[in-house]
Amino acid sequence: MKRKLIIALLCCAFTASAQQRAREIAIIPEPVEIVRQSGTFTLPGHVSIRIGTSPGLQHVADFLKERLSVPTGSQITVSPQNPSATIYFQINKEPDTLIGDEGYRLDVGPKQIMIKANKAAGLFYASQTLIQLLPKEIESATEVRKADWQIPCMEVTDYPRFGWRGLMFDVSRHFFTKEEVKRYIDNMVRYKYNLLHLHLSDDEGWRIQIKSLPKLTEVGAWSVKKVGYFGKFSPPTADEPRNYGGFYTQEDIRELVEYAKARFVDIMPEIDVPGHSLAAIASYPELSCTPEAKNYVVRSGEQIMDWSRGAPPIALVDNALCPANEKVYEFVDKVVTELAELFPFEYIHMGGDEAAHNFWAKNPQVKALMLRENLKTMEQVQGYFTKRVEKIVASKGKKFIGWDEIVAGGVPSSAAVMSWRGVKNGIDAAKAGHEVVMTPMQNAYIDLMQGDPAIEPRNYASVRLSQSYQMEVLPDGVDPKLIKGGQGNLWTEQIYNMRQAEYMTWPRGWAISEALWSPTKKRNWNDFIGRVEKQFERMDIAEVKYAPSMYDPIVSVSRDKNRQLVVSLTPEIEGLDIYTSFDNSFPDHFYPKYVAPLVVPKDASNMRVITYRGKKPVGRMVTITVSDLESRVKK
Repeated sequence: MKRKLIIALLCCAFTASAQQRAREIAIIPEPVEIVRQSGTFTLPGHVSIRIGTSPGLQHVADFLKERLSVPTGSQITVSPQNPSATIYFQINKEPDTLIGDEGYRLDVGPKQIMIKANKAAGLFYASQTLIQLLPKEIESATEVRKADWQIPCMEVTDYPRFGWRGLMFDVSRHFFTKEEVKRYIDNMVRYKYNLLHLHLSDDEGWRIQIKSLPKLTEVGAWSVKKVGYFGKFSPPTADEPRNYGGFYTQEDIRELVEYAKARFVDIMPEIDVPGHSLAAIASYPELSCTPEAKNYVVRSGEQIMDWSRGAPPIALVDNALCPANEKVYEFVDKVVTELAELFPFEYIHMGGDEAAHNFWAKNPQVKALMLRENLKTMEQVQGYFTKRVEKIVASKGKKFIGWDEIVAGGVPSSAAVMSWRGVKNGIDAAKAGHEVVMTPMQNAYIDLMQGDPAIEPRNYASVRLSQSYQMEVLPDGVDPKLIKGGQGNLWTEQIYNMRQAEYMTWPRGWAISEALWSPTKKRNWNDFIGRVEKQFERMDIAEVKYAPSMYDPIVSVSRDKNRQLVVSLTPEIEGLDIYTSFDNSFPDHFYPKYVAPLVVPKDASNMRVITYRGKKPVGRMVTITVSDLESRVKK
């Protein structure tokens, strides 16, 4: 008993220490090393940023100038030479081998801030750290007159663990404007992401202008607007207007690429083939194996796939390009040619996931292809398609990357693999010599529910914040040179607007950023939560939406030996008290505190749950019907 008490006291002391530290310095992702010094730096009314004579630093300094000047009201000047500069940017004459191309050293002294890096990217990321060191009011879009613009003196040494630190934004299922994509980029770079993966085509919309194929946007970019539960909508009638959607012109894309480049973000385009191609087939029916495709329309959220037997799905309409049709490869060549001209990034993502094979299996052209090429399975048929597409991508001077399903059909090791169906597929791909980007669904699918289904947009699975924080992209026994990094994926079937996109991305995007940037030994859940709460305060001022789901308990349901319904409640974070009711009232901290699993009263209709920290409610009032609880019991 005494030993348990000592351990408990030590744990409490550790948690308190972590929370205290987070109150003082709350940087996400956690830097490699922070050494506190005595004293504080106070931002003066006139701030001079010295950039020296190194090329490419002006726009970094301009970025910092804009972020500092509006909320502080300070006068900010940028000049190549000023010996008494407030903030000094310096590119190392001799490379600092420890910090690499994106790392930095930040020295905050009482009178001056010195930032050193090997490349401009390092200075940019140091600027993001500097902004997070300032009081939360720095996030204001208007001047804040009473803020205390002080920073503790310290030395920060920081550099990323991985070079590929991405977020995928699905702009096909629901279209997001150019300005909204810019806002998403702005929020990404706060947390040192450097890659935006744009999912530009799917069954619900083709989102990029291809000048040689104008119907892709004339027809393929538009559907019928539906609101509700995506995938369950009624099929649109012929008279419902197809005016919901949109696309990016090539000028829009160039503008986005330049906008991202100025923030050290690469944009990788994805065209999802051969499956998920209904928007393309509705535009050009000859790309299909199925004559009925001439009657197909862009999907508006009605059911088109049967997943009842697992993967691959059974297609109810033929949404896959025909691998035995030479017109398909001419189509892909035209698309990739224009993509390669628009996107400087070295990789083009060509999808490859969830392709239904049932229409292929009964098609005479595909059967003839299998005989001619000695293909025995539908996976090999898809492999034939993928190999040809990979050659097209390579012919444009780009590298091919696809979802991990591409491996099943046999593709050359030059094809990179994005592993989404768990880490194991990435391990197998790396052992086969492929470059791998890890994005396991269990950690990185930030479109999935992050709290209780009673209060979150319903989806087929959940990824809590703690699961995202557990993401590990470099498994044991794999050549680290082949693991390029990882990313989070935001699919938007259930996301209709930008505010919801932000809600689903943050704070799980913060957890993933830390998994990709920070050393493994520096990652600590309790410390992270303290920093998350400080970021919440910043996002309130910045007017960026986020999910408070970590405050809501994890609900587990079972039956006891008497077949009574039993509910267990587990806080996701420490220091919370849980209060409940079954009498249709709204519990607060005067109600009995949850201490053990609860038997649901025989005639109860609802359970309500809320969490408190002391006397302050922090969680949301969650109402779960008893029928919902019953449905969660494992049969």
